[in-house]
Formats: sequence, structure tokens, C-alpha cells
Amino acid sequence: MTGNASTPTLAAALAAGTVVLDGGLSNQLESAGHDLSDELWSARLLAERPEAITEAHLAYYLAGASVAITASYQATFEGFARRGIDRPEAERLLALSVRLAHDAARRAQEAGVERPLWVAASAGPYGAMLADGSEYRGRYGLGVAELERFHRPRLEALAAAAPDVLALETVPDTDEATALLRAVRGLGVPAWLSYTIDGSRTRAGQPLEGAFALAADADEIIAVGVNCCAPQDAAPAVELAARVTGKPVVVYPNSGESWQPASHSWTGPTTFTPSQVTSWHTAGARLIGGCCRVGPQSIASIARTLGAETV
Repeated sequence: MTGNASTPTLAAALAAGTVVLDGGLSNQLESAGHDLSDELWSARLLAERPEAITEAHLAYYLAGASVAITASYQATFEGFARRGIDRPEAERLLALSVRLAHDAARRAQEAGVERPLWVAASAGPYGAMLADGSEYRGRYGLGVAELERFHRPRLEALAAAAPDVLALETVPDTDEATALLRAVRGLGVPAWLSYTIDGSRTRAGQPLEGAFALAADADEIIAVGVNCCAPQDAAPAVELAARVTGKPVVVYPNSGESWQPASHSWTGPTTFTPSQVTSWHTAGARLIGGCCRVGPQSIASIARTLGAETV
């Protein structure tokens, strides 16, 4: 846990109020001039420019975020192996992703940030490792047991690095959610489960009610919700997640622009506005931020909008 012994757990903070998440890590790195056109995406900088990742996390903490999500979304043993990185080095890089976020939190506190700060270790879906956009489709042709075998070693490595929470994020279908829920058992680190959605369904087309219900009785899961989705889909999903699970809801949508996997580019208008957080909060969201293309300025606006509601 970042901070001193009196810092509450994230679960306790969510029970007491609302916590602000960070925004998109990749867009913050790109705005600093880093080229992420690579299969490892931001995870490449863990090996090549780790200080850049710390600076990106720090920008969000200073903007008003209380949770930083690590640069491990696309960091997998399989993905690193394709680049000639062996397992011990891959384990070191996964642990490094957590340490860099803790370092940024320490620097933020040294700079005068007095609120509690937490670190969430990102575990992206199987499709993120494939780096072909399939995390927005799901249905990889793998069973639950195969997906659990893929996720468990990485989650063990991340948990060993002592994050405050595991972010099981951008999950496109219920098979992968089931695998992840099994994979986090016994790790000793709480987690949130967050789907990427299209309207009222997962990206694989399953109804969200059933998808959220999978996590309702999972003791390890401290929040359930959605991320990497269109802002207009967020409020109905938040309300449904709160009703189905009875847990705090996490929500961090994209800017509203559309990702084009073939060209690795974003198109269309930005529809994310910080004022939308009021409706998300009313619907049950307690962990609120932004995902792709949402930067520190928007996170600062979210923090101002929530104001006294935040822990």
C-alpha cells in the first residue's frame, strides 16, 4: 500500500466514498514523444524507458488521480518471449511496472499530494497479447481452462510485486472473465473486474447482466464495471453493475473516438466530458477515471467535479 500505515485499503476507501482513477497511459506517453507503434505497446518502455512511465503516472497523480494503473496491460510472458526476453527478465519487468507506479506515488507525496494513493496492476485480456485488436472481439477459440493457464502466472508475478489491487481490465467476454476470476483466487491481492462493452453487451455479444453476475459472489473482487468503451454506454452499464452485484462500480471509458486496428489510429469526435461523471456517480460508480485518449486535464476535471465525494 502506498503511503503510511494509516492509509486505508482501496476497498475501505470505496466503501467510504469515491476514488479517482487515472487516464490513458499510452496517450500520455505518446504526448511526451514516445513511439508506441509496437506489439508490446507501452510495455516496451518498461525495458527501454522506464523513467518515462514513472513520469506519466506522476502526471496523473498530480492532476488529481488517486489510483495509477501500471504499464503491464500488454506485458505477458508470451509477448516478451517473441521479443527474445526470457522468463526471469519478463518477471522482472512485470514487477518493475508496479514499482514504477509506487515510485510515482512517492514523488507525488513528496510534491505535496496529501490524499491516499494506490497502485493497480493491470492485467489485460488474452487478446492484448495477440496485438491484433481481438480484445475487442473476444471468442479466441480457447476454453476457460486454457485462459486461466495463460493468466495465472502473470497475475502471480504481479501480485508478488505488492500492488494495492489487480485491474482485470478490458475483458471482452464471459469465458475470459470466468478464467480471470479463477486465476485471482488465493493470490492475496484484491481485484476489480472491468468489461469492454458495446451497448448493453460484452464485445463478444453476451448480455451484461449475466457478465456482471459472475463477479457478484467473488470475495476477491472489490469493484465491477466497464472500461475502454464509448462514454455513452457507461451510465446504463454502471447502473446495471451496481444492481446485479451490489459492489462498488468501476468505470473508465475512452474519449469517444474509435480505434482502427488496421491503421493503429483513432478516428471520429471526442464525446467524453468530465461532467458525465455526475451521472455515473449517481448510478453507483465509486472508482471513476478515463481510458484511451483521456489525459491528465480530463482527470483533473473529474476530480474537481466529484469534489467532496472523493476519498
